[in-house]
Amino acid sequence: MDWQCFARRIASMAHDLLEQESVAGTLERIAGSATELVEGCDAAGILVLRGDTVQTLAATGPMAEESHRLQERLREGPCFDAARRRDGERVFRIADMTEFQQRWPAFAPEAAELGIGSMMGFLLFTDEENLGALNLYSRLPGRFDETSATAGWVLASHAAVALSSARNHAQLTEAVATRHVIGEAMGILMSRHRVPENEAFNLLRGHSQDHNVKLREVARHVTEIGSLPRAE
Repeated sequence: MDWQCFARRIASMAHDLLEQESVAGTLERIAGSATELVEGCDAAGILVLRGDTVQTLAATGPMAEESHRLQERLREGPCFDAARRRDGERVFRIADMTEFQQRWPAFAPEAAELGIGSMMGFLLFTDEENLGALNLYSRLPGRFDETSATAGWVLASHAAVALSSARNHAQLTEAVATRHVIGEAMGILMSRHRVPENEAFNLLRGHSQDHNVKLREVARHVTEIGSLPRAE
């Protein structure tokens, strides 16, 4: 591999990831970058575990999606383990799906039937959070070697930072929007009921708690209708 060329392409990708307008866009770009930057990678996907349920966050094609579903059904596989972050490992690889895999004996033969020849899984993580796993697939056995693993690890490291930044930005944007709509709703209630600020907030919070509706949704109703929702 020409590492100088790879470094330039990684730097370009890093800038591209930061320019994505949404978390979904960042996820899709990460998966797409894997097929562009890692030699032999025919498909890529990103998954997270919710308990024992696999959620596909991005996939470049059906190969990745079917592999995720297979690992969820069997509850084994490199990506499943990477997302769990077992034993502190962060990189998992199956060089040849046609060979017996002691660690994943059920997954490998069924993955081969899906047309997967070899694969790798990388934990997406920062010091603060586990973001899931980046999974790379090749149709041919023996396509991923130590060089591929290094390239994938570098990609995953940059991707994790970009993904964490995108999520934090989205959460901050939502928090600011929520604060704005709550403040607007409070102003409406203060004017309508001639109550001070703290009582207007208590009206919103009380309705939220009594009816098990998110405070943001109660506030949004007030801004749209001009009053608290009617009790059903």
